[in-house]
Amino acid sequence: MKIQNLFYSILIVIQFGCTHYHQAKSGIDRSPSIYPDYTDVTFPVNIAPPDFRIQEEGEAFQTEIGVADGACYILIQDNEPIVRIPERKWKMLLEKAAGKRIYFRISAKQHGKWVRYSDIQDSISVHEIDPFLVYRLLYPGYELWNEMGIYQRDLTTYRQTPIAENRNFGKQCINCHTFNRNSPDTMMLHVRGEHGGTLVYRGGNIEKVNPKLEGSKRGATYPAWHPSGKFIAFSANEIQQFFHSSGQKPIEVSDLAADLMLYDVRTHESFTDSLVCGDSYMETFPAWSPDGKMLYFCRAKGYRQGMPLDSIRYDLYRIHFDEEQAKLHTLECVYEASALHKSVSFPRISPDGKFLVFARSDYGNFSIWHPESDLYLLTLATGEVRNIREVNSDNVESYPTWSSSGRWLVFSSKRLDGLWARPYFASFDPETGYLGKPFLLPQEEPDFYDTFTYTYNRPELIKKPVKIGDEIVKSANR
Repeated sequence: MKIQNLFYSILIVIQFGCTHYHQAKSGIDRSPSIYPDYTDVTFPVNIAPPDFRIQEEGEAFQTEIGVADGACYILIQDNEPIVRIPERKWKMLLEKAAGKRIYFRISAKQHGKWVRYSDIQDSISVHEIDPFLVYRLLYPGYELWNEMGIYQRDLTTYRQTPIAENRNFGKQCINCHTFNRNSPDTMMLHVRGEHGGTLVYRGGNIEKVNPKLEGSKRGATYPAWHPSGKFIAFSANEIQQFFHSSGQKPIEVSDLAADLMLYDVRTHESFTDSLVCGDSYMETFPAWSPDGKMLYFCRAKGYRQGMPLDSIRYDLYRIHFDEEQAKLHTLECVYEASALHKSVSFPRISPDGKFLVFARSDYGNFSIWHPESDLYLLTLATGEVRNIREVNSDNVESYPTWSSSGRWLVFSSKRLDGLWARPYFASFDPETGYLGKPFLLPQEEPDFYDTFTYTYNRPELIKKPVKIGDEIVKSANR
């Protein structure tokens, strides 16, 4: 044992030169507590360093990071319990550790003596994640909606850049950024207000349009690009906010009416079908299958004056689409959540077309305001639906989104404090249909989320950065 310890110390000296390595005299038979919790997670091979705070007492701290059963590649020593991982060394470690496990070996100086905790073990996937995450930042209660913007974060670094901030166009509301197959080459977003409209970018050109069914007062709301890039499915919603004086849900958001329509981006024509348009039902949150032949959505019975909000429940439906004829036909119920006294929102289909993930809550479809909201997975071939317990928490889970490879899922969660939604990532195995333990979006400062008072809205993964921010602002002001 002494020879092994000596050999290990020699390796440390060779690796880090004059750095004085602290050899622990005793061990603690448990892993240390760290914040954010990056224990037993699977990281993509291209993720930024997961900096963290050690939540253990100590006069000084030492953190070793290396490939399991291998030498230490990164050694961090500090009198403070903050672990900031050098980006260049972390990238080199990821290259060596792809497909393997890594360890975080933490020692602390307590009462003048060094003790070592059990290793924190993580895995490095060989599968990259789409390198950019796009989201809207705004205050969580929507009282200050005039301070918001859409931003993109480089997931391989900590760099966040604005795509469009509403202070640059009259502080109008900006929302519902949407991409076709995780590509910023085909995207759209809404601007609400005096000079509002829907901004559509495709083929290198951006235009402001106003998709609306003839004779309807309701304009386009929640979008989904058809994989061909020729159509956008929209729900046309009448949305109302309600404020409660007490309880866990101070704000409730509900549809009073909603229909589905399709917008042809080439002809600028909108069309629908009586199967998904009318007063008898409300249809919302469209999502296309990867082959473009099926349009999935949420459907509830139509709202009537005086109807209790907690009686509105949405089922998961789909309708067939004939692209050549530009016609919708054959309506089907896929998952009758209302029969279980539950409600569905935000359906999203995996890129291989085999799985559908959605949020399920007790009622309604604005799950971000429902602490009981969990994520569920539907296997489309069998119809099996299961609670994704490996990613859910005791607070809100909402708005799931797939990576372009189908190997990663990002979703919004309020698990840290119940107030602010933050993006969490989880690996996905398409062979088993199970996900890994989710991890919080890494930040350069481990305590970042303790003081950041904006909520992350609609996280979407894209394969390359959006580069038309200036054109968006000009079009919004047009």
